[in-house]
Parts: sequence; structure tokens; C-alpha cells
Amino acid sequence: MQFEQLRALAAIIDEESFEGAADVLRVTPSAVSQRIKALEASVGQVVVRRGTPCTPTEAGSVLLRMARQVQLIEAETRAALGQGVAARTVTPVAVNADSLATWFVPVLGEAAGWADTTLDLRVEDQDHSSRLLRQGDVLGAITSDPAPVNGCRAELLGSMRYLPVATPDLHRRFRKDGGADFTRLPMIQFNAKDDLQQRFLQARGVSQPPPRHLIPSSEGFLAALRAGLGWGMIPELQLEADLTDGTLVLLEEDAEENVQLYWQTWTLNSERLNRLTEAIRRAAHLLR
Repeated sequence: MQFEQLRALAAIIDEESFEGAADVLRVTPSAVSQRIKALEASVGQVVVRRGTPCTPTEAGSVLLRMARQVQLIEAETRAALGQGVAARTVTPVAVNADSLATWFVPVLGEAAGWADTTLDLRVEDQDHSSRLLRQGDVLGAITSDPAPVNGCRAELLGSMRYLPVATPDLHRRFRKDGGADFTRLPMIQFNAKDDLQQRFLQARGVSQPPPRHLIPSSEGFLAALRAGLGWGMIPELQLEADLTDGTLVLLEEDAEENVQLYWQTWTLNSERLNRLTEAIRRAAHLLR
């Protein structure tokens, strides 16, 4: 296998098509196709599923991880030799929406001063983000998975504290025996993968989920809570004066869900990755 073939593979997955990869690499789609065919011939396996979008096969994911490592090391080597001072290397990172809306923001401020790096943030639920590492899509991931992906290291950052809240009016409308009637109280869910609310209900013996609204945005989720659309589990870090000024109320005292977050990244001696890791560690002091 050759570097140009690995670059073609990474470009196809990033741009989701052979045509998009050709634009980025400044070659023809035919040239990209020939590089992938040569790569597949050298490893004896199909590495790209041709479709919309193009996706890596299992063998392709292994090669994609290698391709990203080669790109990172190549860029740092060129910079060390004085041949790539102005070049920027794309750094794909998986981060969950709640982190991106809260404690992760200072990382963006630090990255603004990195002349050699651009961030490519992939928003993914913390319970599923390690999958992107496994597939080779990202260099690092904020995840709730403590088990390191093969070839990666995992570091505990802290815990995000989630609280069950709703507007006072909604709480009053759906009361039962002095508490919230969770069998009828409408629920807000981030997306189909979000099971924080479901775990909360199951712990209280609620087997049938109440009416639910899907709001796939961290900021939109909070806005929906404030509007009285339903109840939900919200990061304490995201709440401003909502509990003190009465905009929102706790549905149960001392009820919380603590989600441990880890930073997983490749075990690779890279100045750029080390710098990103240090920025994430500093920002994570906001976690409990």
C-alpha cells in the first residue's frame, strides 16, 4: 500500500464520495478510483462500500485508522523539517452535544490559536462515540466507555451531573400523590439513542414511556424545557438561573444521574494530539 492510496481512502470517507475526494485531492475521479482499486488489490479485500455516502468496510476501517495516523505524522514531520509551517492538519474529534454546549467550549478558544490545526467535530452520543474511533473516523472521542478501543488510551475526565426538571406549570398539571405523574408527564428526548430519561423512569417502575418529543439539539432541548414542552434530564452545567428564579423546578429532590466521561485517543506520540489532550484536561475541571 502507498501513502497516496491511503490519502484517497481518507478523502473518500471524509467527503462521502469519489467525486468529493477528487476535488479535495485535485485529481480526477478516475484517478481516485484507480488508487482505491490498487489498495484493494494490495490487501486482497474491498475497503470501500460504494454508495451514498461511501463508507469503509471492516478492512477499510483498519486502513482508515492507519491513514489518519500517517497524515498526522507526515504533517508533523514536514513541520519539523521546516517544510510545512503554513500547513494545517484536520483533526477529527467526536464529542457529545451536551459537552460541546458546556465544558468543552474553552477547548475551542484554545484551538483558535493553533495555526497548524483545524478541528472537525463530529457530534455523537457519549455512549456511541467510541464507535467512531473504532472505525477510524476520528483521532479522539469524548465517551462514556471506559474500555480503551484497540490502539487507544482512555483517561477519566470527570462526571456530568444531569437533573430531572420541568416548568412549574407542567409539574402542577401532571401531579399524582404529591409528586410527578411520570406515566402521563410528557418527556423530551435528545434522539433515539438518548436513554437518560428512560433509565430514570425504569428506576421508578414506569414501564410504558409517556408521550415524548425528540429535540436533537442541546440548546433546543433546554429551550423546549423552558417552554414547557415536557420534562427532561439536563446537565447542571447548562442551567443558568433556571432553578433559582423558578423558570424550572426539580421533579424530585436529590434525584440526579452522573455520567462519567472519558477522553479516548490513539496511543500515538503526536504534538498536536498531546496539545489537544492538555486543552481537554484543562477544560474538564468543570466536571464533577
